Amino acid sequence: MSSHHRSDLQRIACKAMHDRGLETEFAADALGQLDALRGPAVAGGEIEDLRSRLWCSIDNDDSEDLDQLTVAEDLGNGAVRILVAVADVDALVAKATPIDRHASKNTVSVYVAGHVYPMLPERLSTDLTSLNPDVDRVSLVVAYVVKTDGSLGESSVSRALVRNRAKLAYNAVAAWLDGQGPQPEPALRVPGMDAQLRVQDEVAARLRRLRHERGALDLQSLESRPLFSGDEVVGLHADTPNRAKWLIEDFMIAANGVVARFLADKARPSLCRVVRSPERWAKIVDKAAEYGESLPAEPSAIALEAFLTRRRAADALRFPDLSLVIVKLMGAGEYIVERPGEAPIGHFGLAVIDYVHATAPNRRFPDLVTHRLLKAALADAPSPYSVEELGGLASHCTMQEGAAAKVERQVRKSAAALLLEQRVGESFDGVITGAADKGTWVRVFDPPVEGRVERGAEGLRVGDKVHVRLLSTDFERGFIDFACARRA
Repeated sequence: MSSHHRSDLQRIACKAMHDRGLETEFAADALGQLDALRGPAVAGGEIEDLRSRLWCSIDNDDSEDLDQLTVAEDLGNGAVRILVAVADVDALVAKATPIDRHASKNTVSVYVAGHVYPMLPERLSTDLTSLNPDVDRVSLVVAYVVKTDGSLGESSVSRALVRNRAKLAYNAVAAWLDGQGPQPEPALRVPGMDAQLRVQDEVAARLRRLRHERGALDLQSLESRPLFSGDEVVGLHADTPNRAKWLIEDFMIAANGVVARFLADKARPSLCRVVRSPERWAKIVDKAAEYGESLPAEPSAIALEAFLTRRRAADALRFPDLSLVIVKLMGAGEYIVERPGEAPIGHFGLAVIDYVHATAPNRRFPDLVTHRLLKAALADAPSPYSVEELGGLASHCTMQEGAAAKVERQVRKSAAALLLEQRVGESFDGVITGAADKGTWVRVFDPPVEGRVERGAEGLRVGDKVHVRLLSTDFERGFIDFACARRA
């Protein structure tokens, strides 16, 4: 039996949160505000009733904080209108209230080892402001027409009342779309939902195809999350892309672009999400040259995507490691303020020019801010934030998002060490992912963990397949050390 359990991971997570300036509990005044809420937001004023549509949510198997619903409407001649309903969190959490102050402190929900440190109290994020099945909810609806070539036509933003008809999960929907599993039970209970999902899948493929033609990068991570049996970690599950995840990703990218352009057209400032053109492009060129490939001297998303596509086809095993290198060289995303009339910086990795975060207000504070900007624009009211306020929020959200990512990564490493605690001395197959003066690193295939090669690292190069033996683990620090037995 392992000497460490779920509670130890939560202890490490709690300390990591505090060390990085993130709150783990809600203050008394925020809980008081929560207690005063009598129910979900009630539709008022001019708000459209769209409850009759075949709305569905598609999210992770264990997600309870449902931020968005989708539905497709066939317009004929190949054109399809996509509607994305997003939870109207602002209807219950006003600016500068105690709950909002907590949300603005952390800026994101942090997901660690079977536990969530939610940005909003769970009674909100998983109930009152969650787009749960078979309940009426107030939402912001982003609608856009997708043409046969994947380009967008007419678009709009409005407030509407919606009702989730089917709560679905990525893996089950993807298996069904691929012909590898049955139609998910919640969809089976709703007449017409099967056809609805197939239309959404086809339209998402149009959007994705055009984005990749324009240079959207097809990168792959190997982040894994622990699997529990009771309080014991019994495995690690590596998240992999699938058609259902792509469907939601493509719809949300398009919706976020519509929101950005809506605010720009209204001459309103916005809190944009950008990934700048890589300053370290020369190093990306050098990396491609290691594979005998040539990239242009100036940054080109189209050329980089073509290179990545070829590498994925040539060596799928090592592709995640190349992806990680490219991500690091591209630099992290950040939030900035875009003022009316300014030329947008854009998002290099997604190959889009106009981009905000507006589709996950239960989980991300920038999305809640953007909803307030949208609602003010819809009502022709003054902006609830000054440009100076937005500038401060942009910097703060970028910093806190990075802090949350480091917490999640730290706990993942401890969870991996915990899983291997009782397997010291065993051998594993893996691939070398890093080889430099500061150390040599190996990614083990099963379970999917990474550790340091402490012995026998001489002469190893990135991409070498190896057999390694587990020397030791350090649960508290998340260290896993191997000895290289031999090359495979």
